Amino acid sequence: MSAPWEEWDHILKIDPDKELYGDETFADACKTGTDAIEIGGTLDVTSEKATRVIEACKEHGVPLYQEPSNPAVVVDDEALDGYLIPTVFNADDPFWITGAHKEWVRIADDLDWDRTHTEAYIVLNPDASAAELTGADCDLTPEEVGAYARVAEKMFGQDIVYVEYSGTLGDRETVKAAHDALEESTLFYGGGIHDYDDAHAMGKVADAVVVGDLLHDEGADAVCETVEGVKDAHAELADA
Repeated sequence: MSAPWEEWDHILKIDPDKELYGDETFADACKTGTDAIEIGGTLDVTSEKATRVIEACKEHGVPLYQEPSNPAVVVDDEALDGYLIPTVFNADDPFWITGAHKEWVRIADDLDWDRTHTEAYIVLNPDASAAELTGADCDLTPEEVGAYARVAEKMFGQDIVYVEYSGTLGDRETVKAAHDALEESTLFYGGGIHDYDDAHAMGKVADAVVVGDLLHDEGADAVCETVEGVKDAHAELADA
């Protein structure tokens, strides 16, 4: 049985600490055509804020996953299809590689392993909050990023590798190096997707494109354009 993310083209990441655009609702976000919604953010996220998003989205039929930034914000809710847990492979601080994960296992009464999955993050924007928080070494060549991706898949058995440029559009050759290094794992790309063209370009070198800030900054219609962009890119690759 294949993992659900193997079929995803587009993921919408909702930051529970940020407001939606204008007078839009979470129902609008769920109607963008995205394949899944990931609920998470780096700073100032709480379980209460995450619960608010889960409750607002759960009736709309879009797969819901929480990406908790630390164990304290995890929400135990059957409405969630699962948990996607970042492990930052290029972090300087081991807390973000295994430390936070150890704490979650230590304090959890009965962790639902069937719904718990990890994402092998490679964080590449040094100015992003995620890079600053984890002390990520972002000065990496495409070859090094590809090597990290292969290590994640082959040595650590990661089903998801996530190249993250949070806040800026990444280098396509670097993302392609990660994609080419993988044989079976799914490559997520996130960062700086603002329109159809950005999503189309990154859809050519990633299995799934993650869009986040755009929802909060420009709204659901802008997100719809990115859904179209990545799906067109994947259709073109399939026809080639």
